[in-house]
Amino acid sequence: MPKMKTKSSAKKRFKVTGTGKIKRKHAFKSHILTKKSKKRKLALTHDTVVHKSDENNVKLMLRIK
Repeated sequence: MPKMKTKSSAKKRFKVTGTGKIKRKHAFKSHILTKKSKKRKLALTHDTVVHKSDENNVKLMLRIK
């Protein structure tokens, strides 16, 4: 059997933390920033953890599970 390959798109977008959680970046921070408040843009800058309901799909794409 050939090796299982990770999805390249997922490899670029997600990182696994030391505790096994999956980190992701927020969307909507690339353009049209003039109408967004400073508070909103700052919140979008920080990383967050993938939601529990999406975790299995992301792990499958990264071939963790």
